[in-house]
Amino acid sequence: MLNRLKFLTAGESHGKGLSGILEGFPAGVPLSETFIARDLARRQMGHGRGGRMKIETDHAEILTGLRHGETLGSPIALWIQNRDWENWKQDKMSHVAQETPIPEVTLPRPGHADLAGIQKFGFTDIRNVLERSSARETAMRVALGAVCRSFLKELGIEIASHVLQIGPVLADNINPEKLESLNDLADASDVRCLDDSAGPKMIKHIDDTRRKGDSIGGVFEVLASGLPAGLGSYTHWDRKLDARLAAAMMSINAMKAVSFGDGLNVAEASGSQVHDEIIKENDKIMRATNHAGGIEGGMSNGEFVRVQVTMKPIPTLARPLRSVDIKTREPGIAHKERTDACAVPAASVIGEAMMALVMTDAILEKFGGDSLEQVKVHMNTTGVKG
Repeated sequence: MLNRLKFLTAGESHGKGLSGILEGFPAGVPLSETFIARDLARRQMGHGRGGRMKIETDHAEILTGLRHGETLGSPIALWIQNRDWENWKQDKMSHVAQETPIPEVTLPRPGHADLAGIQKFGFTDIRNVLERSSARETAMRVALGAVCRSFLKELGIEIASHVLQIGPVLADNINPEKLESLNDLADASDVRCLDDSAGPKMIKHIDDTRRKGDSIGGVFEVLASGLPAGLGSYTHWDRKLDARLAAAMMSINAMKAVSFGDGLNVAEASGSQVHDEIIKENDKIMRATNHAGGIEGGMSNGEFVRVQVTMKPIPTLARPLRSVDIKTREPGIAHKERTDACAVPAASVIGEAMMALVMTDAILEKFGGDSLEQVKVHMNTTGVKG
């Protein structure tokens, strides 16, 4: 649910590459392919990733919307080449009609878009579904999110993430106060966990799960600091900031739940435990705590925004589950592609990208401006920033 900013991605997992267009982005924002490359590299990290990451070295080429290192205010177009295309282009992913039939994928994977996708479009080959429904598409979202991160950094807004849980292993004693270095600390861990004792246990659990031919999910948290109060609105359902963030996070492949602030813990607490008391400090009205996760009534309240996202285990398994052939109607074993045992650390970086896209849209919606300098002037004029 983006109002001022719009983005579009295109491309298949093993096609030529991924395209992305970002429209409504302001002029005058410093940007480079090197800046985008950092987040793309972070998306490819994490213990539990599969063989695809050994093939791809993602790089986003900026095709339009940039001149002399600054955005122009016109649509920004990005391109990421799929190196794996060379291994698939002659038959499975050729753009031309084939003279001889290509073997079709007919055994859908439980938990994937396979079966519902062929039922929706009337395909007889599941590859027509799985190529686009693959999480490979999120590489372009990370690239587009990095463009938005460049804008937010100019406004003093930081976005970071870390892993809270993998399988049954929970991180403890996590209370980030400064986001400037949080990503560096998280990236230093193979599972992006800030708890030094939980990290090795997560790695062991991933290894144990991989040896069984299975997959594992988990929970990550995305945070944003430096936000002004009043982003989003209580006046309409589709303008609420938490609703927009929830939709953005749930649009990431394999996400099953989203919560804010204290998350699911509020269900068993009393109101006096979960509502943030309002105090005055240095003549500034503020909250004494941040149980709400920086959002009240669908609006940012000036505190850290904290979003937790739950990811299910990846549905492509090394030891596939039972399925039924969509052509023969005979029982069988589900189709198997290259897969990750765990992608929660990578998913947290994708969550950062979605946070950046939503927050950029909310900033532009509230303050307006066709250039970075105009946005800064408008924010300073209102007196709500800082």
